[in-house]
Amino acid sequence: MERRVAIIGAGTSGLVACKYLIEFGFNPIVFEVDDGVGGLWRHTIESTKLQNTKQTYQFIDFPWPSSVKEDNPSHNQVLDYLKSYAEHFSLISYIRFNSKVINIDYVGESSEEMKSWELWGCNGRPFCSKGTWHIVVQDTKNLSIEVHKADFVILCIGKYSGFPNIPEFPPGKGPEVFNGRVMHSMDYSNLDNETAAEFIKRKKITIIGSQKSGLDLAAECANVNGVMYPCTIIQRTAHWILPDFDLWGVIVGFFFLNRFAELLIHKPGEPFLLGLVATLLSPLRWGISKFVETILKWKLPLKKYGLVPNHSFLQDLSTCLLGVFPDNFFDKLKEGSILMKKSQSFSFCREGVIIDGEAKPLETNIVIFATGYKGDQKIKNIFKSPIFQNYIIGPATSTLPLYRQIIHPRIPQLAMVGYAEGISNIFASEMKSLWLVHFLDGNIELPSIREMEKDVKLWEDNMKQYGGKYYSKSCIANCGIWYHDQLCKDMKRNPRRKKGLFAELFEPYGHADYMDLTRK
Repeated sequence: MERRVAIIGAGTSGLVACKYLIEFGFNPIVFEVDDGVGGLWRHTIESTKLQNTKQTYQFIDFPWPSSVKEDNPSHNQVLDYLKSYAEHFSLISYIRFNSKVINIDYVGESSEEMKSWELWGCNGRPFCSKGTWHIVVQDTKNLSIEVHKADFVILCIGKYSGFPNIPEFPPGKGPEVFNGRVMHSMDYSNLDNETAAEFIKRKKITIIGSQKSGLDLAAECANVNGVMYPCTIIQRTAHWILPDFDLWGVIVGFFFLNRFAELLIHKPGEPFLLGLVATLLSPLRWGISKFVETILKWKLPLKKYGLVPNHSFLQDLSTCLLGVFPDNFFDKLKEGSILMKKSQSFSFCREGVIIDGEAKPLETNIVIFATGYKGDQKIKNIFKSPIFQNYIIGPATSTLPLYRQIIHPRIPQLAMVGYAEGISNIFASEMKSLWLVHFLDGNIELPSIREMEKDVKLWEDNMKQYGGKYYSKSCIANCGIWYHDQLCKDMKRNPRRKKGLFAELFEPYGHADYMDLTRK
């Protein structure tokens, strides 16, 4: 019997999932709304470049071409790399471009039947249920609608696009009273480079938000306008940002991304002895975090510009909120082409923005929200069933509940790749895809629904413990090796990937350590 598998999205996660499905004998179909591969990398601003070094952001079995000399390639170089991957592994013929998925609906099993299941999909297997997914797809060229059927669906739609997070304002204090333009960074990123440059030229720009996209936007505006039309960043919360990922990536790797570093923290489902070790060594973990913070404050003028966070470096690492400053960012602050203002709240007026605590409004022509996305809402909206929608959006204090960060215990014949983050998202998606194809091929048995939900709760509690109020980002960077150990054990592979005890304990782990997993 043919096992029909559909993938939604042809970004990084969709490509790598498609590649391994083909290698395991499946014949997937991929629905992609754009006219080419690349996902989010097709919608970035001109100055965007890879935050990681290219050595830490590459597929396990497909290195960067020797023609790319930069350690941090531009977004165009990253996009070319993804296109080359798709062409090298002959993935293009499996992708239906310009195909927007309107919704997906699970047909064939009643909600009462599914609630009575003790095992995922009734029997814990990927293809044995009588239900099928109906995928409503719109052709973006001629707007025609088709319904495709699949026995298994893999969502690779990410969470940093499609559903912007826009702050709410009281009546009379929102964008409706402002005489200028208001947009989200998503809309700005969708402009072509020439149009974007003309749009911000000789304009007073105010950017709401100071994380990765906000800093990149400010740098781009400063490059276009200089000190004559300075760009203002309104910052609510400062986060730890690295000056670069070349040297600092090595520092983070040896301090936080090896097995010894993970001995210093509690891990989901750890045995008593490991928990005791983590408790006894927790002061060392705190000391390492403080040491890195001290070096950053010594190296960079963070205090001068109000950029010192009130939380630890470890917390930002645990929530995948670490970033890298754009080139020459502090030079732009010094010359005045970028201005920083800290405020917990603001509102709009006719002339611009009223910042809490300031007497005069900040006159501006354009306000750009760099306030992130509602990733959970985006995933919720793709389901037609209200029951499945409620499974996705649970209590406000919960993350998206995924077993192994891939499978929802209550939604059968469906997986998500690319939602939970790591230090290198391309590597994280590849490991999840490897686990998933082993499961689809019948090599992995799932525990009961109740046991999966217990495991999900353990991971959620761990994210809350180390991530604080930012835990909802579903970040596994804090104990990524522990997570990959679980995937390896499920695939019946040795989780110890290094040669020798010293290397196993102290060398950072990365994609190269899992090369042999790509062979079936």
